[in-house]
Formats: sequence, C-alpha cells, structure tokens
Amino acid sequence: MNKSIKKIAIVGPESTGKSTMSQLLAKHYKVSWVPEYARYYCENLTATYTIQDEVNMFYGQIALEDAILTTTENEFIICDTTFVTVKIWSDEMLGETPQIVLDALPKRPYDLYLLMDIDLPWQDDPLRDFPNQREYFMEVWHKELKALNANYKVVSGIGDIRIKNAIATIDDFLHP
Repeated sequence: MNKSIKKIAIVGPESTGKSTMSQLLAKHYKVSWVPEYARYYCENLTATYTIQDEVNMFYGQIALEDAILTTTENEFIICDTTFVTVKIWSDEMLGETPQIVLDALPKRPYDLYLLMDIDLPWQDDPLRDFPNQREYFMEVWHKELKALNANYKVVSGIGDIRIKNAIATIDDFLHP
C-alpha cells in the first residue's frame, strides 16, 4: 500500500450529504473514492443488529479503503465516512465499541476530515434512525475527532455553496 496517498474523509451525522458530497468531490478532482460499506451491509441485515455486525462493518470499510489505496494512482482519495462511524454507532446503539476498532483508530488516521454540518434538511431513509438528535450527534463527531487530534473542518451551506466550501477546504489543505 502506498503510504504517500492522502486520505480525505467525509464524515458527520445522518442526512448531512456525505455520500453525495464524496461522489461529487471525487468527480471534481478526478480521484478514487471509497463508498460507505455499512450502507450495503445494513441493507442486507435480516437479524437483530449485534456487536459482530459492527466488527464486520469495520473490516468491510477497511477492506474497501485498502483496495482503493492499492490500486489508485491518485495523490489522494475521498472516503465516504470512516470506521469512526463504527465507534459512534457501537457506543450509541450497543453501549460499547469492539476492541479491534478502538485499537485501530489511532493507527489508521486520515489526513483531513470534512465534517458535514447539520444545516441540510432531514431526508428520510430506512437506514436513518435519529432525525431529532442531529445536534447531539454533531457534538459526538466533534468530540471523537478532537480525541483523535484530527485535522478537520466543518463544511456548511446548501447546494452549490456546500460543494464550493468543501472544494475550498480541500484546496487549502492540498496547497497551503
């Protein structure tokens, strides 16, 4: 795996446009992007959600990311979320985080996190659970990113303004 490839993560609470933003940014910069493994995984869940499901989603996200990193020739990649999401959901839904996730957090940093603001209207989706707790989860994201000493910026705005703000943030990061 090429360690010189930078990883830019698009993260945040539910319904903040992460998947749309990551795809738009990858297209804009003509770079590879890593989709959110948990979405595919959860769409196919047929039993009650467990801690093992979180471990499986952790491994799935890592595998997708590593596959992109080993095949891309780009200077950086865009990641639609990270396994920090596994920690947040494990803590919230199950009251604990798998040790493998806790161990990996400091070992697999991202070079820049774009934390999507909660200023977009809520969009219903069968995989979304907390329309009335967006402020709470925004605070959780701030806390988790600060705990990692992560380089992150909040991206706000509606429509094209949000995209322009994200591009400006990445351009400032790539060309300080």
